[in-house]
Amino acid sequence: MNQAVLRPTSLAADPAWRVALPTLVLTLLLILLLFRETALTMAAVWERSDTYAHGFIVPPITLWLIWRLRSSLAVLAPRYSFLAVFLIAGVGFAWLLGEVAAVNALSQFALVAMLILAVPAVLGWGVARHIAFPLFFLFFAVPFGDFTMPKLMEWTAHFTILGLRFSGIPVHAEGLRFVIPTGSWSVVEACSGVRYLIASVTVGTLFAYLTYRSLTRRLLFVLVSFLVPIIANWARAYMIVMIGHLSGNKLAVGVDHLIYGWLFFGIVILAMFWIGARWREDELEDPPQATARTAAPALAATSRSLVAAVATVLVGGFWSFVQLQIEDHRAPQIAQAARVGPIAGWQASDSRLYEWQPSFENYAASSQASFAKDGRPLGLFLAYYRNQDEQHKLVSSNNALVRNNDPLWAKVAGGTRAILFDEQEIKVRTVVLRGQPPLRMLVWQWYWVNGRWTASEVMAKAYMALSRLSGKGDDSALIVLYTPLDGGGSGEALLEDFVRTAGPAINAALRQTLDGQ
Repeated sequence: MNQAVLRPTSLAADPAWRVALPTLVLTLLLILLLFRETALTMAAVWERSDTYAHGFIVPPITLWLIWRLRSSLAVLAPRYSFLAVFLIAGVGFAWLLGEVAAVNALSQFALVAMLILAVPAVLGWGVARHIAFPLFFLFFAVPFGDFTMPKLMEWTAHFTILGLRFSGIPVHAEGLRFVIPTGSWSVVEACSGVRYLIASVTVGTLFAYLTYRSLTRRLLFVLVSFLVPIIANWARAYMIVMIGHLSGNKLAVGVDHLIYGWLFFGIVILAMFWIGARWREDELEDPPQATARTAAPALAATSRSLVAAVATVLVGGFWSFVQLQIEDHRAPQIAQAARVGPIAGWQASDSRLYEWQPSFENYAASSQASFAKDGRPLGLFLAYYRNQDEQHKLVSSNNALVRNNDPLWAKVAGGTRAILFDEQEIKVRTVVLRGQPPLRMLVWQWYWVNGRWTASEVMAKAYMALSRLSGKGDDSALIVLYTPLDGGGSGEALLEDFVRTAGPAINAALRQTLDGQ
């Protein structure tokens, strides 16, 4: 008796793909063309930074992940979505805020979000849900995470010091620097572990998607890929110091310091993947299910997809046009910043106190002066910014009071406090810097943004965006006061006295610079 062999019949691809797919590709290309400066800025970071070099392979990985699903995608019926077009309009405004506030990460996340939302706009939410992970994986292309570096460095220093003391080694620590009997060490940017963290989360997320089917297991592995590199970096830093200590500083210093770090990280990550693979869930390929096709003519459906694509490009083009109009209204360059003074009861000098100034870059103008009262010195530094962009901006990861590799100065403490300045209460950042022993300085820092005062970087960015959108420009300034610190607290009293007296003069100098007088 002949037995019939039953074979699954292949489902025909929906004919609407012939128009919808080229339309989507063209839409994506036009979005990239409209926002090319943002895209090129991302690519430039990939090229110059080892931390974010993985950005070059994120788009190809996304395409490969989508290609794996091509059989099940082909039988879905592409359907436009004007809701996605409205969402693109909102994301476009977020891109504009990032541009006017010089927040590159916000602009870049918004650009990636517009590319993702173009998929449901042209192809529909059903298709977008089917490839949701590959689309969201594109967010890993955004160079984002430097803001975690100070906290990661602080955690690494604390754990290393704790481990050394637990090992019976005496440690004298100040901030990120510490001294043990065989030498002095410091936690710098390369020791923060941010590279390990970003690499681990990126690869770990991809591994979780490909290895597991359960959402719970995927989320748990992503959490593990976040925690493991942080803890591993603490152990790495501790072992580097221990190896250097036990070898008389002949090992784990210089180039082999970095080689050992990456070797240790590689072993830890491989072990994490090996353990994670023990609970893998083999992918069961579901037979592709064709979506129900309506009786509406194919021409009508595809024409609406074209309309959604055109609307997507027009919405993006509108925000790009608005940004160009804002950029065209740039203020004239500043010749110099107005000087502060005279201050009643204070003697002024043009010399720098201790020849120190904050490590802020690319300002339009600056002024620095020293003051004294009853023989007690005080320094004032103003950095003025105008027409801010990626390289010239007040709030930036490149700007700091003191750099971690500064050979003379180191941050040993910090906080905030409220002060009365120019008849209004504001908060300032307080930092203690250590110089050549026994010199210490107390530093107060805050920002001025077109008449508004704040010590918050987030609020400074928000004020700048509001000012630019209202047509008032982006004039901003850094204000820094500093004085020698003693144990009696007279440094704080001196700064408070100066702030009360000099507040109107500082405000007037900033206003004069703003008005070009």
